[in-house]
Amino acid sequence: MKKDIHPEYNKTTIQCACGNSIETGSTAKDIRVEICSSCHPFFTGKQKLIDSAGRIERFRKKYEKFQGAK
Repeated sequence: MKKDIHPEYNKTTIQCACGNSIETGSTAKDIRVEICSSCHPFFTGKQKLIDSAGRIERFRKKYEKFQGAK
């Protein structure tokens, strides 16, 4: 590696809005995030399911007259 062209790599702490902190290495000194794996709904099991069947039916109803034109 060439000298004096690479950024300085330090130990840093990533802090989430929920209070969780993770130690890692980075070129940034302090990293703050809004959501992490300990508070994200996908990882905590509190995931909200969206009714996609209703959306499909509304789409078909809206464009059913164009299907009959073929």
